[in-house]
Amino acid sequence: MSVPLAWALLLLAGLLDVAWAGAMKLNEGFTRPGWSLVSLLLLAALVAALGQAVRVLPVGTAYAVWTGVGAIGTAVLGLVAFGESANPARLLCLGLVAAGVIGLRLTEG
Repeated sequence: MSVPLAWALLLLAGLLDVAWAGAMKLNEGFTRPGWSLVSLLLLAALVAALGQAVRVLPVGTAYAVWTGVGAIGTAVLGLVAFGESANPARLLCLGLVAAGVIGLRLTEG
């Protein structure tokens, strides 16, 4: 697998993580069977994509980028879909996480 493909799979894993978190919110503690099944399928897909990416990328970098993409995406999902707080301090902190993810991408092969 090429390095660019590994990075694409890592980004996909991060986006699947966001979808998984949203499905977890909607499954209401696994009390809604449909959303519970969606949650489990998304979890399996994100782990598969992450697992393929770490075959090529350093695990520390891959894990940090995956969690960063997931954290930023999930926070944005919370703002947009679930009406969570968008105060300036929170947005600044999300920007710092984004800067870290971008920095890791720029310093890895």
